[in-house]
Amino acid sequence: MSHLNITNQNFLSIEQLTDRYLSQTGRTEGQSDKAEISFQDVLKQKSLEKTSPEQELRFSKHASGRLNERGIELSDGQFKRLEDGVRRAGQKGIKDSLVIVDDLAFIVNVPNNTVVTAMDSTQITENVFTNINGAVIM
Repeated sequence: MSHLNITNQNFLSIEQLTDRYLSQTGRTEGQSDKAEISFQDVLKQKSLEKTSPEQELRFSKHASGRLNERGIELSDGQFKRLEDGVRRAGQKGIKDSLVIVDDLAFIVNVPNNTVVTAMDSTQITENVFTNINGAVIM
């Protein structure tokens, strides 16, 4: 069996690529003698980044409008509890969550860290919430 060795136009053969990138030491060309980082270390770091509050909780234009028209004002304590509820929902893998803080209900898109809509107990007439896959009561 013959091996294809393309030498024109700066193409490398499979053997040349194997020698260059898969040497016996397992290092690729250009890699330094820095301490190697395991996959588990990278996974832990990425997991911490997801659970840490990288981005501040946002309110969609719709949610902001609902807060204004319904006269809903959050205290600092309520806002902190809402953020904590969103964080907990994310830890449980919830994508679209109902977060209840006192007599206020918020539908939150957890991956985007965005409140989609908000209501107080006077607007919750049927006690039915759709398009959520989890709830957090704070």
